[in-house]
Amino acid sequence: MAELVFFSGTMDCGKSTLALQMDYNHRARGRGGVRFSRNDRAGGSRISSRLGLETDAVEVLDSTDFWDEVVSRRTRGQKVDFLICDEAQFYSPEQVEQLARVVDEIDVDVFAFGISADFRTRLFPGSQRLIELADHVKVLQVEALCWCGRRATQNARTVDGVMVVEGAQVVVGDVDMAVDPTASKGEGHVPLVGYETLCRRHYMRRVTAHGASIMAQRDQLLPFETDACLWRGSGGAG
Repeated sequence: MAELVFFSGTMDCGKSTLALQMDYNHRARGRGGVRFSRNDRAGGSRISSRLGLETDAVEVLDSTDFWDEVVSRRTRGQKVDFLICDEAQFYSPEQVEQLARVVDEIDVDVFAFGISADFRTRLFPGSQRLIELADHVKVLQVEALCWCGRRATQNARTVDGVMVVEGAQVVVGDVDMAVDPTASKGEGHVPLVGYETLCRRHYMRRVTAHGASIMAQRDQLLPFETDACLWRGSGGAG
């Protein structure tokens, strides 16, 4: 029996790496599949891992219909036994329902990979529908880490190095940049958006790696006091 399986986790927990590994394993056993992705870090029509693995994929658009994608390929004689669906948090709820229909009515396995919650700790619509419909929801066992060494459970967004909790749900940013929020911004400056993973404690206190570094330089002790998040670059009050 075909299944719809959702592999979920924070950034940096190896979702895309697992997607590529599963695609390889199934093809090695003679199964035919199609790789899908959306808004991958490497650009359109790609699935890429931070470990350096990368391959081609079909870019998912707002107009993509997974039922039509599978039916058209099978009509042309292409073997489609499974789908790899990376960055599934960016799919619409309707597209997730199409994936469920593909599993139930055409007997195609669907392996979806994505982040459950956004930088505001709100579920992505696509991820929410996957949680509601999937036969299995599996949390990846590779733990992303907060700067403090604890397990990271939240995805934080920064703008010019300062953590934010408001804004559009989907904004492309960098996960490897180090920005000094105290640096002067010239005329025409374009804010730089970044992302990092934090434990719940430091997400709630809005203390990013950069904020922790600033406080350490000021001889603050760890663990921080409750008001430690109120340094002027944390995005909090004060």
